[in-house]
Amino acid sequence: MQVYLVGGAVRDKLLGYPVYDRDWVVVGASPEIMLQQGFRPVGQDFPVFIHKDSGEEYALARTERKSGKGYTGFQYHASPDVTLEEDLLRRDLTINAMAESADGQIIDPYNGQQDLQQRILRHVSPAFAEDPLRVLRVARFAARYAHLGFTLAPETLALMQQLASSDELEFLTPERVWQEMQRALGEQSPQTFFRILEDSHANGKLFPELPIRPAELLLLNTSASAEVRCALLLLKTATDASVIKTFSERQRLPNLFRDLALQLFRGADDLLNFPHLTSDARLQLILDLDLLRRPERLHNLFTACRILNDQQALAAEVQLPDLLTQLGSITPREIMAEGFKGKALGEEIRRRQLTICEQASHPQGQ
Repeated sequence: MQVYLVGGAVRDKLLGYPVYDRDWVVVGASPEIMLQQGFRPVGQDFPVFIHKDSGEEYALARTERKSGKGYTGFQYHASPDVTLEEDLLRRDLTINAMAESADGQIIDPYNGQQDLQQRILRHVSPAFAEDPLRVLRVARFAARYAHLGFTLAPETLALMQQLASSDELEFLTPERVWQEMQRALGEQSPQTFFRILEDSHANGKLFPELPIRPAELLLLNTSASAEVRCALLLLKTATDASVIKTFSERQRLPNLFRDLALQLFRGADDLLNFPHLTSDARLQLILDLDLLRRPERLHNLFTACRILNDQQALAAEVQLPDLLTQLGSITPREIMAEGFKGKALGEEIRRRQLTICEQASHPQGQ
């Protein structure tokens, strides 16, 4: 029984990147041996175990054979006679197909170190084209390492185009597609993710609602959160709010991502032109974005507006928080104590809100 550190941990260690997660491959063992040593089984499709102390994953060396459609259409074979080289052969990229032994020796049967040095993303074997998820994974790795000068090998791009021309991408679940997209949006060069998918002819199949063009991708080349980048992308590619809602439902977007995209779609123009809005328009914007109840939304909205137009965003960023504070001082209970109720109460609250918005538009002395 031999244990090797594999995959991303080896790759990032050689790149000088911080290593957060470590995965291990066990050669020469059986499930029974792993159980005897106190490992806890968690794998459903193939034998994966959790270390009792570290909580890290240990998988038995395995091979795989295509048996159906999609990224789950594989049959796996795990046994003590599967070699480390056979296990590494089934991986996607050469830079992910390296292992490190207990004494620190790097096992690199497919020239991953050379591709690291040459900054190339290259597939390990023709079996790459059997798994449609690899189109998304490679695009995400390209987004992660583009700033280091990594490029995609032409022969790997050809296999990705082959996958996109087949029906394999249709078997990816929306949740899995979104998982890769969300992770890519958090990488240093998220625009590269979509550019690689476009070069692979996969964008139209994966994101039919979003006709992504180079101009939109420039907005992603900023230091913003994944949810802000997603909102900017949807703002520039969606023709109306219904497209954002359809995309969000199909991809199962978290509420934070969906809501910010819809808020930005509704309010970006008004936020950027805030000083020129009428009192009614200012109040309506605040109510539409639910900022009186959810003032914390301002941070992401302002971040997105600064990316769209830093100069124009400044006025709203200065004026809106104070305006919300003033509007928040209106207390319905106190107005009720003055005798207002029912429809009259609502009308009086709105009158006072508009008065505050008007005063904020025209401060005394100006």
